[in-house]
Amino acid sequence: MEYEIVNLKEKIVVGLGDRTNNLDPKIGETIGNIWANFCKNEIYDNIKNKSNQKTLGIYTDYDGNEKDDYTMFAACEVTSAEDIPPKTASKTIPAGKYAKFILKGNVPEIIFEFWENLWNMYLDRAFTYDFEEYQHVDNNSITPENDEVHVYIALK
Repeated sequence: MEYEIVNLKEKIVVGLGDRTNNLDPKIGETIGNIWANFCKNEIYDNIKNKSNQKTLGIYTDYDGNEKDDYTMFAACEVTSAEDIPPKTASKTIPAGKYAKFILKGNVPEIIFEFWENLWNMYLDRAFTYDFEEYQHVDNNSITPENDEVHVYIALK
């Protein structure tokens, strides 16, 4: 898989999350519920101070590596995390060095394929904050077909 190394500025995000594990048979249901709650329960619409119209699928709070528990967090970037909706939280994606991948195709298939391929390649991963950046929200859906998704993997 091709990627480029980029240096990102810090990002403040607001959203919803839950703990999961890649080996959990219910991982698809857990992540699907996070996205459904974020998009369909008007959480996205009620987040103030959005800096753009992108949505982020964030993977953080790793207990170790991709085989251990982590938090999946559906969010959007904000200029300020003041006055956030109930049941949401804010997080700060740190500035730093990331491997940037550009995916094109049918979401969510390209996302599942990407992560399976990533787990089999060598990257000097930091396991701090990895995230998918969806370019737009269309009719309360973050998974339009044939979309472009940017994925950022934190590096040491």
